[in-house]
Amino acid sequence: MTITIAISNEKGGVAKTTSTLSLGASLADLGQKILVIDLDAQSNLTLSLGFEPGEAKLTSADLMLDNASIQSICTKTDVENLDLIPSSSRIETSEQFLPMRTHHTTILQRAIANANLPYDFIILDCPPALGVITQNAIAAADLLLIPTQAEYFSAYALRNMMTLVRRIREEDNSKLAYRILVTMLDKRNRTHRNINEQLRTTFGEGVFNTVIEIDTKLRESPIVGMPITHYKPGARSSIQYRVLAQELLEYAKETQNRQAA
Repeated sequence: MTITIAISNEKGGVAKTTSTLSLGASLADLGQKILVIDLDAQSNLTLSLGFEPGEAKLTSADLMLDNASIQSICTKTDVENLDLIPSSSRIETSEQFLPMRTHHTTILQRAIANANLPYDFIILDCPPALGVITQNAIAAADLLLIPTQAEYFSAYALRNMMTLVRRIREEDNSKLAYRILVTMLDKRNRTHRNINEQLRTTFGEGVFNTVIEIDTKLRESPIVGMPITHYKPGARSSIQYRVLAQELLEYAKETQNRQAA
């Protein structure tokens, strides 16, 4: 069974793309077959895997706008067990044209459901906005992973995310679950520590146990076109993303057991 994860937050700069890449690579290193899909016009995920945006003949824009099959767009990467659907600036036009279509918020959901894909996980890297692309990703997801910094504005943005979760559960995806991932945490900072605790008090089990602390090595890995787990395997963030991958596998196993029961 393929598990689809959308990684999204309306707030930018909270490590959405970093988490997509690092979590995907960590799961791939554990023997899971992974597809990451870049849905952001900035194409940072595509760049972080060593590909130039615009060079690919087919991208996620063709998936969203032209009904291209997922299989026809998948690209092998240098990371074993990790494939990519790259992005380009053309996907921005989805925000303009997709709302004209019937059932436009479930285009990606149907594309994944109708494809016989050999992946254990599909991870969707969303743009920093709650428009039609993000709505499609969340409607297609089994799990919404919300990276958030332990800072006021980032935590405040969770209000809009929770409103969107409720709406998508009502309209397109009743089985949608979510988990919050605290990123870029500075344990020396009292405000960070306080907001981290407040998030755990408010959302309880809706917050991953794993946190991702500030690590300058994370800024370097996209430059060399490699996930942090391969660029600096011993770095603190590499270890934390591997722990997150293990936590996610446990979550997936528990979810499947509940469904089977």
